[in-house]
Order: sequence, then C-alpha cells, then structure tokens
Amino acid sequence: MKKIGVINLGSTSTKVAYFEDDVCVFSDSISHPAEELKQFASNWDQYDYRKQRIVDFFKRKGVDIGQLDAFVSRGGHTEPIHGGVWRINEKMLEESRSMKYGNHASDLGMRIAYDLAKDKHSAYIVDSPCTDEFEPLARYSGLPEMPRQSRFHVLNHKACGRAFCKEHGLDYNQTNLVVAHMGGGTSVAAHKHGRLIDGDNGLEGDGAFSTNRTGALPVGALVDACYSGQYTREQMHRKLNGLGGMMAYVNDNDVLSVYNKGVAGDSQCMEVIDAMVYQTAKCIGAMATVLEGKVDAVLLTGGVVHNEYIVEQLKKRVGFIAPVYVYPGEREMLSLGQQTYYALTGKEEVFEL
Repeated sequence: MKKIGVINLGSTSTKVAYFEDDVCVFSDSISHPAEELKQFASNWDQYDYRKQRIVDFFKRKGVDIGQLDAFVSRGGHTEPIHGGVWRINEKMLEESRSMKYGNHASDLGMRIAYDLAKDKHSAYIVDSPCTDEFEPLARYSGLPEMPRQSRFHVLNHKACGRAFCKEHGLDYNQTNLVVAHMGGGTSVAAHKHGRLIDGDNGLEGDGAFSTNRTGALPVGALVDACYSGQYTREQMHRKLNGLGGMMAYVNDNDVLSVYNKGVAGDSQCMEVIDAMVYQTAKCIGAMATVLEGKVDAVLLTGGVVHNEYIVEQLKKRVGFIAPVYVYPGEREMLSLGQQTYYALTGKEEVFEL
C-alpha cells in the first residue's frame, strides 16, 4: 500500500489530504485568518507557520509523516513545462524562489512538500500552473512582443478531463474535449488527445468575464483608461482582477446572491448572470473551432456551475457542439493524490527539470 500526503496552499487556507493508494482517506482545509497572516511580509515568510500547521494536522489524524511514501503539492511557478507528474528537485525550487515566473502560496507549498518528504526523490507536483502545451498558432496575439500564454486552471481542467474519460471508458490521451472552469476566474480550453492546445488566460484578462475578473476588454478603451491619469498601475490591475466582471456591474461577486436578487426582480442582476453565460458560451464555441468541431464532450466545472440555472443556460447555447457534462467544484486534491499514486506504481511517467 502506498501512503501519500497531499497539500494545496492557497492565499488564506491550506488544503490537506491523506491517500492510501488511489483512495482519499481524509481531506480537510486549514484556515489562515487575516490577523495571523498580517505578521508576514511575504509568502516565503510563512514557511515555519504553514509547515507547522501541516505537521500538526497530520499528527492529530494519527498519520506518521515519516512513513509516507510520497508528498505532493500543487505546483508553483517555474519555466513552462508540459502536464503530468514532476519530481520536485533543487532546480525547480530555485526557479520558484526566483519569482521570475510568478509567485503564489503554492510556490511555498513545493518547498514544504520537498522538506517533509522522507527522501528527496519522493516529493512531486502534478499538472503545474505553468503547464504549456499550446500549439504554435495559439500563441499568436497580433503583436509578436505579446504572445498569448498558457496560464489557467490546468490542474482542475485535466482532473475533470480524466474523470470524464474514466467514467465513460475512454482514453484521455485519445479524446477531444472543451472544458470550461467557472469560478473566481473563468478559463475555457481545448483538450486534444490529452494536451491543452489552446485556452483563455483567465488570470490576466482573457476570455469571458467572471465573478470578479474582467476577462477580455475593448483594447482601445483599456489603453485610454491606463493613460487617463485616473488610475495607478496597481489600481488598474485590481480592476482587472478583483473588482471586475460581475462585481463591477452589481457590486457583488457571489453568484448565488446575485442570482437570488435576479429571481426576486432585480433585472440588472439577472442580466449580468445571462451575460456571463453568454460570454462563456462564446469561448466554448471558439475552442470547438480549434478542435475543428471534433468534440467528444463539453465539460463544465468550478464553483459557479453549482448553479442549475447557469448550467441549463449554457447547455442551451453549446449543447449542439457535443454532449455537456457537469463537474461542480474542483477535483484538485483528488487529482494530486491519484496521479502521484499512478506515478509511484509505474502507471504514469515522472519528469524532472
């Protein structure tokens, strides 16, 4: 039996799970209140604090960390790599620590997983956020100095793709899918035979607007706003990510709250829900053209698709492309644990920088 510890560090919480083989024995989330985090100047300064909370959690659960066969973390920021299971090594940690490719609490997670693993060959990441499998045409933007980048919810995208294929007796590496992740950010991607060949950069202004992100904007108007003198650089970034999308229209980023207001008669709230669906459907249609219409299924995932109205409206708009299947929430922890188990048992290849 393989024993696997799983960690997924977010900005204000740490998700922790324990797997025996490919079965999740338990999974929970450790909250990190703002008053505790404010003492730290950066993510890196949280190392001892986060690590100790993880160690204490496993101890309370009666799990001996020293007996784990592997530790796996959500991936941090490195040079672009392809999807799959990667062994954490010193080069990966050095690139992450440089912050050249970005910085997030998940970068700290890689360091902690590496240090908690019983040896330096049993710490892993799966489907890194820096996964880049774009085909050449997908990189064109209109300006050579601004190529389109692969930056979206890769871990959950691939987890849902594999889950669908397992449920339907298909080989993910021989299947074409369009997957739409709808959460705080929305990203839609084309999965061609197991590779994410094109997708929206849901992190930095691409694709459909979401609950608090603008998605793509009219470029001329955006340039004018940036040079208007009304906003600082930081304020503009905050408008794009945090204060944009649904939040900008109705001052609320909670889908259920906005939907309930719409049902109660607030026409603006209902219209913004419909507009979010409309834009997401357009992105799904665009990715179907990337796959030349050869789409085996459209998958909807993320917290937003808990809303049945949104799901039904999306089905009306994109159901002609392919059958639509719904995977509410996220499957990140499940994917981290299971893919690591498959790597330990030789069913998945392990890569290294």
